[in-house]
Amino acid sequence: MREESMGCAVRRQMYRRNNVCRLQAGLLLGCLLTAAPVMAQMPVPELSHQMTRQDNPAAAPDFILQDMDGELHALKDYRGQVVMVNFWATWCPPCRREMPSMEALYRKFHQYGFSVLAINEWEDPELVFPYMGQLSVFPTFPILFDREGEVSVAYQVKGLPTTFLLDRKGRIVFRAVGGRDFNHPEMEQIIRELLK
Repeated sequence: MREESMGCAVRRQMYRRNNVCRLQAGLLLGCLLTAAPVMAQMPVPELSHQMTRQDNPAAAPDFILQDMDGELHALKDYRGQVVMVNFWATWCPPCRREMPSMEALYRKFHQYGFSVLAINEWEDPELVFPYMGQLSVFPTFPILFDREGEVSVAYQVKGLPTTFLLDRKGRIVFRAVGGRDFNHPEMEQIIRELLK
């Protein structure tokens, strides 16, 4: 008889805990649903346009990666050009925001020897291709795939997006972590100086 009453007591205690958990989950969900419209109306902070100049420019690690069409791109084939190497992913909101400004910069300077290599991290072309169609501007520069993350390790990428600017000798001369507005007069000036 005592065991039965202990079993009932344990069941009552578990029932109370479950109710408390349900109540907490309901409150949390209510807070999130209430906050979502407010958060959606909050202004999105502007992207920075600044990049950090590297005091001791070092040779950029070489790589060979496939693009969305399966063609191989080797960094060494871009030697003699100013190259922007950008690491990104589809799940990264700042990556989405900066992509159109990368395209604008690419269109302005491509004919003068400026290239952009956008390296997608850990994803497949089947996922990335539809994502590209959702952007306000479809990129005309190569989208490359680092499915195992080996190139990002070589570049010591700690967060996405991360961008490197390489001079004509293939040295990393600027770096930026986080989203950037590349279609900015100061960025254009940096590219002009590197193209000289």
